[in-house]
Amino acid sequence: MDHRPASRLPLGLSALCAAISVAALTGCAGTPSAPNTTAQGGRYVAMGSSFAAGPGVTHLADETSPRCQRSADNYAQQLARKRNLQLVDVSCGGATTAHVLGPWGALAPQVDALTPDTRLATLTIGGNDLGYLARLFAASCMHPGPGAKPSFCGRMVTHDPQAAAPILRPPSDKAWAEVETALEAIAMQVHRRSPSARLIFVDYVGILPPGKLCALTPLSDAQADIARQTAKRLAQVTASVAARTGAQLVRASALSRGHDACSKAPWVTGFVSPAGEPRFAPYHPNLAAMTAIAQALDRKLAK
Repeated sequence: MDHRPASRLPLGLSALCAAISVAALTGCAGTPSAPNTTAQGGRYVAMGSSFAAGPGVTHLADETSPRCQRSADNYAQQLARKRNLQLVDVSCGGATTAHVLGPWGALAPQVDALTPDTRLATLTIGGNDLGYLARLFAASCMHPGPGAKPSFCGRMVTHDPQAAAPILRPPSDKAWAEVETALEAIAMQVHRRSPSARLIFVDYVGILPPGKLCALTPLSDAQADIARQTAKRLAQVTASVAARTGAQLVRASALSRGHDACSKAPWVTGFVSPAGEPRFAPYHPNLAAMTAIAQALDRKLAK
């Protein structure tokens, strides 16, 4: 999935991201928020990775173009229907900040969808830059359990712990610095290309419980801790960038507390595929999460 130089991500981690996509600048600090111009009929651009696109949530928005796995019921689609907005959804499963700012094969940069008449832009991105989901997939594939498809894990990672070690390491300080810079660059592009747009960052829904894991999350305690720390720091970085760049923030990470994959009312899938769900996307937001985020965005826009 990641088309950056190899120094950005280990080769194995890039391969993991590519498999999942098939399976399922500074300078703008102090920029003021745009006025509430998201009236009915306004143009809305939704950008981001799979946590914005919504793979596995109900059905595809466009069955003829399945590459990005955009759901007809992701949070952008639900918000657009609720507020009668003209949605341009360019979110894409597997996307990194590089794919928001630049081309990804045949796909144009996501920021190219921004126009002077855009009135709202939302963004969920950064996890793939850090190997957040790919690391969860790799760690779970080491001991997938009976519910995981062998072919899925066969594409993901070797079952040799020594060979998988580079993939399972926490993100480097360099990766953290680069993702923060890239988030600032995206905000700058939104302000430059769509000066009347309101930019709202939406961070990542929580996946793992704070304590004991369950059969749906086949991870070692060490790998679960790495995932939790990555999620926590990414939420902090996203909030910091939003504050510095005059953007707003919907904290999906906070909204989803108590709704992890092991909870009684989960907003995110686990690793094990339920029977009868061919489009299941492991460790991804479900319909309840997308609806809750859409509602939070609607409340934010009403202020």
